[in-house]
Amino acid sequence: MIDHVELQVADAAASTNFFAAALAPLGYALHVQGPSNGFGTGMEALDFWVKPGGPSEPRPHVAFNCADRATVDAAYAAALAGGGRDRAAPALLERIHPHYYAAFVHDPDGHNIEFVCHRAPAG
Repeated sequence: MIDHVELQVADAAASTNFFAAALAPLGYALHVQGPSNGFGTGMEALDFWVKPGGPSEPRPHVAFNCADRATVDAAYAAALAGGGRDRAAPALLERIHPHYYAAFVHDPDGHNIEFVCHRAPAG
């Protein structure tokens, strides 16, 4: 089980702003600011961090689980509005499994950020 992920980024301020916007639809907020900036759904659930340093090679892929498809859509839109670059618009990826609905962006450092819902649509 993964406890947290930390990305090294070239511009901590730009990446912090990007992730604050992109992760808000998932219920995440910036809870810790300092040498590393911590995001999560609360102080007891800080599972995503960014810190200054250069991005690693190869660039990591980070996927955020979303409660439903609307949240995937909202996170994708927020990520683009927050400075992300489109990689793949929200779509059903049945080659992975019948309900795999995901969208992909590149963050300011080029990390591959995914928003995914594994559930069937409601109804």
